[in-house]
This record gives sequence, C-alpha cells and structure tokens, in this order.
Amino acid sequence: MTSPEHALRRLELTVVRRLDGLLQGTHEGLLPGPGSENGDSRVYVPGEDDVRRMDWAVTARTTVPHVRDLIADRELETWALADLSASMDFGTADMDKRDLVIAGVGAIGFLSSRIGDRFGAYVMHGGKVHRFPARPGRPGLYALLQTLVAAPRGEPGADEGMGLAEGIELLSRARRKRGMRVVVSDFLDPVDPRDPGAERPWERPMRRLAARHQVLAIEVVDPRELELPDVGLVTFTDPETGRTAEVYLTRKVREAFREAALTQRESTRVALRRCGVAHLVLRTDRDWIYDIAQFVLRQRRTAHLMRRTPTAGQAGRPST
Repeated sequence: MTSPEHALRRLELTVVRRLDGLLQGTHEGLLPGPGSENGDSRVYVPGEDDVRRMDWAVTARTTVPHVRDLIADRELETWALADLSASMDFGTADMDKRDLVIAGVGAIGFLSSRIGDRFGAYVMHGGKVHRFPARPGRPGLYALLQTLVAAPRGEPGADEGMGLAEGIELLSRARRKRGMRVVVSDFLDPVDPRDPGAERPWERPMRRLAARHQVLAIEVVDPRELELPDVGLVTFTDPETGRTAEVYLTRKVREAFREAALTQRESTRVALRRCGVAHLVLRTDRDWIYDIAQFVLRQRRTAHLMRRTPTAGQAGRPST
C-alpha cells in the first residue's frame, strides 16, 4: 500500500514538473482579472472601459478622456473547498475521485503560490468542515496536502447533516476579503428528470460567493458514474449511507442510467453557468494535469481576446 509520504512526493513531482512545464513563462493567476492598484493612464475607449476608472487629472490636462489601468493584485488569498465526503472514496479508472480532489487542490495551490498568493482550504470530511489557514509559499501547501492525503476514508453515514451547500455557505461567510475561491466536488445530488433545470441546493450560496469573488468550480467525475458495463447482476453500495441493493444490469437499465447521468451532468453545467462561475471537469480516466493546463490557457486566451476585441460601435466606425 502506498504511504501518504510517497503519495505526496509523487503528487508534488507531477504538479511541479508537468504543470510548470505546460504553463512555463507566464505570471498570471488561474483566472485573470482586474486588480485594485492604480497603474498607467491611457485613452478612454467608449463602451469598453469603466467610467469609474476615469483619470480626471490627465483628462483635464490633455482635454482627451483618459482612464487609469489597474495592476493585478499579487498577494491575494485563494481558498479552496475540498469535498472529501464518503462519495469521493470511489474510482474505477487510474485513480479514486478522492485522489483527484487532492490533486486538483494541489495544482490550484501551486498556481497560487507561484505568484505569491496565500492559499487556504476548507475540507468537508466526516460530517464536518475543517479549516486550514491561508499561508504563503510551498511549505504551507505541502502541509495541507499531507493532511489531506493522510485523512482516513469516510465511514457510511458519517457525512449526514453536512451538504455541499452548507460548505459553500461557510466559505462565503468566513472569508470576506476578495480573492479566488475554488470548489472541488462531484456536485452529485438528486435531480428531478421532469425538471432538470430546477435550482440545485447549492446554487444560492454559490451565487453569493461569486458576487464577491472569482470562483472556479472543479467537477470530479468517474466514468462509471456516466455509464454502466454489461456485467449482469451487481451489488451497489451507497457510500454516504451504507445501504446496498442488487441490480441486474439489463440493456434497458443501463440506458436509463446513462440518460439519468447525462441529465444530472447537464443540470450541473447549467446551474454553474447560472451562478456565473468558471467550470472545469476532471475525470479519473483522463490526464488531469493536461486538462487543467488547457483550461488555464483557454481562460487566459479568452481574457486576452476580450481586451483586444473592439465594441460593435467601434467596429463600424470609419478610420480617420
């Protein structure tokens, strides 16, 4: 059996070597956005710049409207909510969902610590939410990961009374300073197939969190949660409650399960979009480092294009 120390050392090498190699040469955060420190002034672009950043002194001196750019904050606090409930002790591919949660937290922590941000975490485990204070640098991150790797597996029924909505609400209330917030979970909760667009239990606290912070939702998925194999009679165990049921996996049952799983995942995607948060899916049967790197590069590319794309009025304006 792999020791926690060996697992942490392997995770460290995977994150530091591969992720740093894929994102080498950048000094931006995970989700690029404006800061709060004043920078240089430039000419105001109607419809694109915020009038609240108008530099009136330069505007009066030059008689041309100017705005002052903002310098991205460097020493911010990034907080992660890691779901290590009993449903995460499941995996049929290269790793368990629990291991993928820890890997995702480690990758986000590495990206944050590389630019000087402090990184802290709230961990849902054993029916409670455990707080790990935000610390700068890698030593604090490695101490957090060591604790997560060494945490015991969940016991059936131990997580009752603590749902994802309560964890997000606690994260939103406890840390008021603006910054980056990351929620790592499988987002598995009952979805009514007759109304897949209904509000999920965690939507309102997620919207409140996104109103003040940049939020990234990392959805952890195992392929057996999307499609069942043709293996006949199977005994299923609910890791949250410990209840078991025997099911014969006929073609009709497998198709119904596949449709229900697709409905649940689509409902999660739509709900997160309604909340206005970024959404990253990590699967236990895929290269999660590559998926994170591609997501980060996509976010930065989109932000760069939005800064360069002219407004509709400017596009139709003739040059002088």
